[in-house]
Amino acid sequence: MSVAENKSAKPMCYHRVYVWEYPVRIFHWLNALCIVVLCITGYLIGAPQELFYTNEASHGYWFGIVRFTHMAFGNIFFFNLIIRFYWGIAGNRHARILGYFPVTKKHWKEIYGMLMAEILLIKLHAPEVIGHNALAMVSYLGLFVLSLVQAATGFALYASMSESWLPHLFTWVNTLGGSEFPVRSIHHLIMWLFIIFAIVHVYIVLYGDFVEGRGEVSSMVSGNKFKENRSQCVTDDDFSPGKVKGQKKA
Repeated sequence: MSVAENKSAKPMCYHRVYVWEYPVRIFHWLNALCIVVLCITGYLIGAPQELFYTNEASHGYWFGIVRFTHMAFGNIFFFNLIIRFYWGIAGNRHARILGYFPVTKKHWKEIYGMLMAEILLIKLHAPEVIGHNALAMVSYLGLFVLSLVQAATGFALYASMSESWLPHLFTWVNTLGGSEFPVRSIHHLIMWLFIIFAIVHVYIVLYGDFVEGRGEVSSMVSGNKFKENRSQCVTDDDFSPGKVKGQKKA
């Protein structure tokens, strides 16, 4: 049914808003790649598979390759995180990390609205926020903290096997934990928290794209999102003879 056929219908019109700057988008995709690689290699390190135990000489260094890959991407993950913290100060208002703290009543209202709409599916529409909503901000703030702990525990576990200066900056983590065993357990637990977060994150992003149609997925490629603006809508009535610019009435 067109708008002309249903006069009470309200068209959904959007305009483009540039939200995510290049550094934010690069961080996002590089961070996603690192988490995928680190979770796979980390799991294999914690639970070596039968393919590591083979009599074939050509397959004899599989475990070494997995460990090297894990540490290489661990370094990328760590320095990518540092750059993101810098851009959390230098970037636009959508990138600033200080804005991730829910300090106002509006933030808590947004969190409630997002939980009701996107998680519990009790409400049909979530609050309209062009950047990160308050629930996402709290989630990402928690993810930043977990990322720091994950990097610290990972470097601490690697320090006894490395001559590099960077892992040895985190030897105090093993001392704080009492031994490597609790540090390894925390490192392993956070890996599963990352996996759970990734599943929920993908679900919410796809929900926002397919249900609300605001360009959530494409925004991390183009940087643009879409905000509703009914005042700029063009309906069927705007093309009627009496409203077309320069056209005389019959």
